[in-house]
Amino acid sequence: MRGPHNIWRLIRTGATLERTGAMNVVLDAFEATPAVRFVARALGLPFKFLGYKGDPSMPPATRALTALGPAYIKFGQVLSTRPDVVGDDLALQLRVLQDKLPPFSIEEAKAEVERELGLPLDQMFSEFSEPVAAASIAQVHKARIAATGEDVAVKVLRPNIERAFRKDVDAFYLAARMVELFSPGSRRLRPMDVIEHFDGVVRGELDLRLESASASEFAANTTEDQGFQLPAIKWNLSARRVMTLGWADGVPLGDNAAIDAAEHDRVVLGDRVLHLFLNHALRDGFFHADMHQGNLKVAPNGDIIAYDFGIMGHIDEYTRRVYAEILYGFIRRDYMRVAKVHFEAGYVPADKDVDEFARALRAVGEPIFGMDATHISMARLLSYLFEVTERFGMETRTELILLQRTMVVVEGVARSLNPHINIWEVASPIVTDYITKSIGPRAALNDLANTAMVLARFGPRLPGLVEAALLRQSNPQPEMRNSRIGWMLLSALGGAALASGAIALMVALT
Repeated sequence: MRGPHNIWRLIRTGATLERTGAMNVVLDAFEATPAVRFVARALGLPFKFLGYKGDPSMPPATRALTALGPAYIKFGQVLSTRPDVVGDDLALQLRVLQDKLPPFSIEEAKAEVERELGLPLDQMFSEFSEPVAAASIAQVHKARIAATGEDVAVKVLRPNIERAFRKDVDAFYLAARMVELFSPGSRRLRPMDVIEHFDGVVRGELDLRLESASASEFAANTTEDQGFQLPAIKWNLSARRVMTLGWADGVPLGDNAAIDAAEHDRVVLGDRVLHLFLNHALRDGFFHADMHQGNLKVAPNGDIIAYDFGIMGHIDEYTRRVYAEILYGFIRRDYMRVAKVHFEAGYVPADKDVDEFARALRAVGEPIFGMDATHISMARLLSYLFEVTERFGMETRTELILLQRTMVVVEGVARSLNPHINIWEVASPIVTDYITKSIGPRAALNDLANTAMVLARFGPRLPGLVEAALLRQSNPQPEMRNSRIGWMLLSALGGAALASGAIALMVALT
């Protein structure tokens, strides 16, 4: 489906913003310059008649995004958590995108459940309500399991949602190609890689079996987390387009009035949201990557309940350490260390000057630390960092897109609960604890132990691997061949001995 015909989709995007009255709202929210306003209006206004009309009862921005489709709705959901970026008015308008979209009929939902699970609905559920929440990809019904009487939430994908998302994503691919073609300077941002990453995330969200598996893994990781709950997955009542999980009673995290009425401490909740995210990202490397208010509740006992596990983020141990060291360096205001970490990780080209990069980072960090707590923003930090990365030729790290995006969303959620939250003070103990455990002698011993495990698994294959590698060399000299064999075997044996010693030392330490 990818091709020039997707230009039509991009034209209709601008036309829809004009027809719904959202163009000026968006430009004002982002404080667009006169030049940007002129270009945007010039591209959109002539095609206004081609735009989607949308629902006139909705505010302009919400009306435009819902008319354009699910991918645009996802974008609006992120912006709804950023009142400091788009303003309070627009953030409030966009918040209805989280779980208050028009639902599809209960008859369609029931038919889908029966088709996916292969049984008549009344054999599975004694009760099945009208939709209680409707989002961009699916909607949720409250039901009661016939066999046990347990209340559950049944999530059902929207009809033809796969096709709708495919259409939007195809247009995004075209837009990325156009950016690379007409703006060579943007190629370092790897727009095609970014869209491919987004495409993969979306595909995972459209298969509820994968979401169920993610929820199960997330629950296993967070069993010991205080003040945090996850509803249990009902595997026997779940399939590709239907997912059933335990019902979660609680107050929506985006409803401050209801939270206050229930006498929950919003300051504590704001800190906890940030703590949970950082723990899951750094400790586990597996985190909820869609933590907006529509996916969070406060239980009667004050616990935070998370649901909707369609978008989960994963980062490997090495990337976690790099990310933690960068955060830690900023918290400690050790800009040289932050600069060196960027170079060591290969994030900055090696031909750049590390001292100059450290000074640029200081220019980023110091103004933020001089601000009042109400103005310290992770979003602002990432914005400033973007300017620095452009200057030093850094490329977009697609593996960090979800992490960075979720960090901004979580900050928005925390600020909506407590506008005076100091992000750095809250993050400091979590990041410091991770650094202490993951970077140092004990962490080195753990790494060596893992190396020993790998060598133990592949030990029987090492001779064959070494021989095959040597045979692939073109006409090796006899003395070189012997030398290579000796060095390879010596390296393998040395690594095994070192790792074995590390394990023994760890045992002694414990």
